Amino acid sequence: MEKTYNVDSFNLDHTKVTAPFVRLAAKKKGRNGDVVTKFDIRFTQPNKEFMPTGAIHTIEHLVAEYIRDEIKGVIDFSPMGCRTGFYFTIWGDHDEAYIAEHMVNVLKKVAVWDKPIPATTEKECGNYKDHDLEGAKALAARWVEGIEKTGWNCYK
Repeated sequence: MEKTYNVDSFNLDHTKVTAPFVRLAAKKKGRNGDVVTKFDIRFTQPNKEFMPTGAIHTIEHLVAEYIRDEIKGVIDFSPMGCRTGFYFTIWGDHDEAYIAEHMVNVLKKVAVWDKPIPATTEKECGNYKDHDLEGAKALAARWVEGIEKTGWNCYK
């Protein structure tokens, strides 16, 4: 019998998905009818390639700031410990195609970013020296290219 975990991503067969992708990771409905939806925004192929921490950190700063201009109700955009992607949590009942469309818009901006990275002072950030704008731009461009070429679905 296959083991089932309490954490959705632990139940995902990481050998059967193809990055980049957007995957519905969880949807929770509250007592008052409010819905919170969590997505797996995967940048690299699990167990094959990993994002460097500086690039992850820079993507997190840029996307966390600018996704709020694209989508209302953002709760969080945070990196995965495995360094292959991010979790995106939002109020409301949304699907993968909607999230992918808006992530493409934001990551296109990241791919050509030519301004200072926001919140990179010692006062504003807990690891302000660990950023890599060029790495973030390259990963963002590659993610957009992959999504536009093959779509957001992880089971290709």
